[in-house]
Amino acid sequence: MKIGAGLIVPITVALLLNEVNKGFIKKGVQTLIYLPHFLSWIILSGILIDILSPSSGIVNQFLKLFGLDPIFFLGSIKWFPFVMVISDVWKEFGFSTIVYLAALAGINPSLYEAAFMDGANRWKQTLHITLPGISPIIILLTTLSLGNVLNAGFDQVFNLYSPAVYQSGDIIDTFVYRMGMIDAHYGIATAIGLFKSVVSFILISVSYWLASRFANYRIF
Repeated sequence: MKIGAGLIVPITVALLLNEVNKGFIKKGVQTLIYLPHFLSWIILSGILIDILSPSSGIVNQFLKLFGLDPIFFLGSIKWFPFVMVISDVWKEFGFSTIVYLAALAGINPSLYEAAFMDGANRWKQTLHITLPGISPIIILLTTLSLGNVLNAGFDQVFNLYSPAVYQSGDIIDTFVYRMGMIDAHYGIATAIGLFKSVVSFILISVSYWLASRFANYRIF
């Protein structure tokens, strides 16, 4: 879910920002969406806990205006994974957006002029020029993200989860932490960590091969 949302959202925002003609508005929006990337999950978790509080959080206060019951987002097995995905996208999509904007800046403007002369509207220009123009970057970032599938954001989950949501919010890193540091099952924790390292190495190798095969990415 994080990989999918982390791909769709920044591409969409980059395409929208690319249509903004006023430079100060574009730069201002870039700064605002990029800012959370520099904040640690310690800070963001405190913000999210206050925002999503079932008693005084602004989200539940808004739900009460429509007569809806408060939702314990960080204590619900159903809602917790979605909170993790949305908050992760909120924190990181600004960085990816800037990468895609840089790729958009490299597209030859004469292609748009030729398409306009042929009667192509903005949607067709985006479909046939913009997206193919940034497709190597899309493929590269997507394939490289496969190597981080098993990481799943330890800092984020550790600062936001609780025993109530272990069933849907627990990841390998938090499970290893509890087994090793809290329950003192060092052997089991080491075995799980080693297994994760082996699988991560395979995923990174595969993602590098895919990036080399489809995006001409090389490390020299």
